[in-house]
Amino acid sequence: MKRHGIETPVHNSIWIPVVIKFDAVQPILIIPEGEGDINIAALVKNEQVCEGTDNSDLPSCVSAFIEKEVGNDLKSLKKLDKLIEQMTESKMQLEEQVLTVSSEIPKRIHSALKKAEESKQFLNQFLEQETHLFSSINSHLLTAQPWMEDLGAMINQIEEIERHLAYLKWISQIEELSDNIQQYLMTNNVPEAASTLVSMAELDIKLQESSCTHLLGFMRATVKFWHKILKDKLTSDFEEILAQLHWPFITPPQSQTVGISRPASAPEIYSNLETLFCQLLKLQTSDELFTEPKQLPEKYSLPTSPSVILPIQIMLTPLQKRFRYHFRGNRQTNVISKPEWYLAQVLLWIGNHTQFLDEKIQPILDKVGSLVNARLEFSRGLMMLILEKLAADIPCLLYDDSLFCHLVDEVLLFERELHSVHGYPSTFANCMHILSEETCFQRWLTVERKFALQKMDSMLSSEAAWISQYKDITDVDEMKVPDCAETFMTLLLVITGKYKNLPTASRKLQFLELQKDLVDDFRIRLTQVMKEETRASLGFRYCAILNAVNYISTVLADWADNVFFLQLQQAALEVFAENNTLSKLQLGQLASMESSVFDDMINLLERLKHDMLTRQVDHVFREVKDAAKLYKKERWLSLPSQSEQAVMSLSSSACPLLLTLRDRLLQLEQQLCFSLFKVFWQMLVEKLDIYIYQEIILANHFNEGGAAQLHFDMTRNLFPLFSHYCKRPENYFKHVKEACILLNLNVGSALLLRDVLQSASGQPPATAALNEVGIYKLAQQDVEILLNLRTNWP
Repeated sequence: MKRHGIETPVHNSIWIPVVIKFDAVQPILIIPEGEGDINIAALVKNEQVCEGTDNSDLPSCVSAFIEKEVGNDLKSLKKLDKLIEQMTESKMQLEEQVLTVSSEIPKRIHSALKKAEESKQFLNQFLEQETHLFSSINSHLLTAQPWMEDLGAMINQIEEIERHLAYLKWISQIEELSDNIQQYLMTNNVPEAASTLVSMAELDIKLQESSCTHLLGFMRATVKFWHKILKDKLTSDFEEILAQLHWPFITPPQSQTVGISRPASAPEIYSNLETLFCQLLKLQTSDELFTEPKQLPEKYSLPTSPSVILPIQIMLTPLQKRFRYHFRGNRQTNVISKPEWYLAQVLLWIGNHTQFLDEKIQPILDKVGSLVNARLEFSRGLMMLILEKLAADIPCLLYDDSLFCHLVDEVLLFERELHSVHGYPSTFANCMHILSEETCFQRWLTVERKFALQKMDSMLSSEAAWISQYKDITDVDEMKVPDCAETFMTLLLVITGKYKNLPTASRKLQFLELQKDLVDDFRIRLTQVMKEETRASLGFRYCAILNAVNYISTVLADWADNVFFLQLQQAALEVFAENNTLSKLQLGQLASMESSVFDDMINLLERLKHDMLTRQVDHVFREVKDAAKLYKKERWLSLPSQSEQAVMSLSSSACPLLLTLRDRLLQLEQQLCFSLFKVFWQMLVEKLDIYIYQEIILANHFNEGGAAQLHFDMTRNLFPLFSHYCKRPENYFKHVKEACILLNLNVGSALLLRDVLQSASGQPPATAALNEVGIYKLAQQDVEILLNLRTNWP
């Protein structure tokens, strides 16, 4: 082989053409059999050299292999023998591996085929066994079928007999209990009879899920039979005992003889009362099986409640008879325009019997472990009479405004006394549920709106509408509230009291909307009256309107923090969230208590208040400007210095200005409440400070005498006018005060200050120099202008 011009022996080996096919991972070499053994081994051993190449790169791959193993060094040709041996050895190893693999594969295939044949034989055996078993089972089922039919029939008979037996046992148990009750009654052992009836009633309740209708009917009929007998007997005995106690008590407790001067047999009577009461309590379970509690129509949405306990029902019977006798039918006491008659009667009955119920009946209930409150149970029974009466009467007077309004007022008074005096819970059925019925409630809202608007008309047209009721009492009249505003807020407060105890939040929210509408209507009316008084913005009526607006806004802000309105706010939040009527921001403000249910009204009132105050301030400011015309024309350049005057005195041209200001301040202090007047004078001072600074000070030049006179007029006359309203009035005249300081600086200090300002414009030293002489409000440019207004420079 010739390489780089040098011939080298090739050991009788020749290079054979090699065809290489590449898979996706590495190349596969295909070479003619028996040729190029050494070269093949070399390529196989170093296949990584050619990895990733195609057929066109084969010569370069071989060249790279020779270059790597031999290179340009002729001495490395000595390695060829060793290299040929290594490649031959590698070839033999590969051939052995191929032969080994070729010999093992047939053995594995033969083993697998053998196992498959065995599995097939086992499967055939199992199939034969399955066929035999299937045949045996079918034969057995056919043989056993008659036995199964006979056995099934016998089981059905046994189950039916067991049901009959259980049925007979129930009947036997019922008859046994019935016989026991009969025996107890024959021996006058009523307590045991009552206890046995309780057991029978409990069995009745257990049987309710059964489909044995005849058994259920027999059980119910038996319970009803003995219940009626026992109830009639116990009721008769109980009524006899109550009659001995002069029940019911028609007179007030103070005039009752029972409980104060008792007869000698009183202990025995109360003992019998307790015995009979306990026995009647035992009948409660069976009584509930036959007695349906009286329920009003669903439209009244009364809360569910159990029946009044049996002994209390018996005690209520004579009172119910009296109520129906007097307040139903054509009796003279049944007058639809006098609801207070039957309401007062029920309250009287509750009051008359409270002491007896608490002292005699409640201990019996406590003794037997009952959780019932005797007084509330008694009140609940009487309340049903009221609810039935209201449900019957309200449709008859729904469209007579005066009668309906009177009924509502009387019902609210009744409810208030019932809850506050007699402790009747608001969770029990009460009159507010009747008034909350849709038709009645909407009529109530309409009537309330109508009467409220009428009241507003009358209060605004009254001669004393704008006069405070407490004008002669200084301590009380701090707000200087006119009569119309106080009457209006009292009206709103009364409306709140009316709907405060409504059972549902949705009804309360409807009343709240009514109140907000009334506030807005009253605000509009006040605005209309205010516009009529605009020309006299300092007049008494205008100030009274302003006081009214301020008072209403203040009271509404106080109400917003009231627990009742906070609860309504939470209820409104839930309603708004359900209806998606507010933005997420508004909902968040409501939820975080940043806003309140009255915010819209308060904002409108505050805007009206600010507009009215601004109009008053502008009016007074115009008067002050007119009075200050002469003072603006004062000859500040030619006034004598302080040393040339014996005593400093007020400028004569300033007198009209100060007199006008004083008179208006005194007038408005008397007519406006303290908080409004404070805002007024502060707004006025702000405008006055700017006016004097711009129109008088900046518009003139001052010699030493003029500056001293201005300082005297301001600090000894103008500022003291406001000293009654604050401790340091000069702090509200910052521009004027600091201008006077600069104009009255001695010449040396003024020169030094001017130099500092010119040399350190906008720098901290300039600010420090200004602060040192008492200048905090004015900017540096303003200070330079003021210094230039001085004429007493050397």
